[in-house]
Amino acid sequence: MSEWWSYHPADFLMFSLHVYERLFVLHNQALWPAQLLALTLGVGLLLALWQPRAGPLRLVVPLLATGWLFVAWAFLWQRYVPINWGIRYVVPLFVLQALLLLVLSQWRGGLVLSPQRLTPRTFGLGLVAYAVFLHPLTALLNDHGLASAEVVGLTPDPLAIATLGLAALARSARRGWALLIIPLLWCLISAATLQLLEAPGAWVPLLAAAIAVVARLMPHG
Repeated sequence: MSEWWSYHPADFLMFSLHVYERLFVLHNQALWPAQLLALTLGVGLLLALWQPRAGPLRLVVPLLATGWLFVAWAFLWQRYVPINWGIRYVVPLFVLQALLLLVLSQWRGGLVLSPQRLTPRTFGLGLVAYAVFLHPLTALLNDHGLASAEVVGLTPDPLAIATLGLAALARSARRGWALLIIPLLWCLISAATLQLLEAPGAWVPLLAAAIAVVARLMPHG
């Protein structure tokens, strides 16, 4: 019997990189053409944040909350939990994030975004734009290509990154940090998983988390 210290952390994962990538292929096949609707809503979120007004934000942020609920059920619970039992403890956090988005977007005037045109506004908008337009293209780095694309609102990583962008833009520090914690935690979990699987792009969620924290620590005016 091998000594316990001879094991690598990746040995404790219950799935391979191929199985992990296959999750997204099956998820996309089952949901098509919902990806087109999700991308459209992602563009709507970016436009609402670009010129923030109370009306569009009150509409778009609840849609983002719906994305957290949908991903919790359709991806995490239905597909990810069967191969990784630890994810069952993450599902309630996704539900909590959805509730936070709903409450903070409607309570006492809703979310007020930073008026600055440079940082942290640039960082926040950049994270949302990346999540909507560029993150799906990271699928080109694996064997399945765009069939395994991760689309905002349908899969956890781009959803978390887009929410980090929203949290970075919030002018209220309390509301900003409240919205940032759970997507930040997910990005760390995702980065660790991808690193153990030796997947390309494992640094992406970690970099997104770092950018959001830096933006959140900057003065918002």
